[in-house]
Amino acid sequence: MAEARLDKWLWAVRIFKTRSIAAEACKKNRVSVNEAPAKASKMVKPGDIVSVRKPPITYSFQILQSIDKRVGAKLVPDMMKNVTPPEEYEALEMTRVSGFVDRAKGTGRPTKKDRRRLEEFIEPAFFGDIDDGFDDGLDL
Repeated sequence: MAEARLDKWLWAVRIFKTRSIAAEACKKNRVSVNEAPAKASKMVKPGDIVSVRKPPITYSFQILQSIDKRVGAKLVPDMMKNVTPPEEYEALEMTRVSGFVDRAKGTGRPTKKDRRRLEEFIEPAFFGDIDDGFDDGLDL
């Protein structure tokens, strides 16, 4: 097959779990082909570069084979080549290390454990007496 619909290809190579999620991502301009925003119905062919924005990074894939039937996970490397720059993965690692808890919209208030972890991150607890040499009248 020489060409395939973009939403079918994204689903077939397991970038998105369902075809409707892939089509929705295209509708929200989170998917581009050769650096141009693409609709779900765009026909893609081998050699095209597909960029998928999944915050906090943008993944880039080169199409090796255009398919529209879902394949097993072991066959995915034969269908596409991951060409995501290493800087993107570094940005992903930095967000993981930073400790910031990104709460999805609509998940409600943070739990008591989440609140304590956030307060610990913002104001780390000091143990023992602090003697900084200043006499400010406070006994810490």
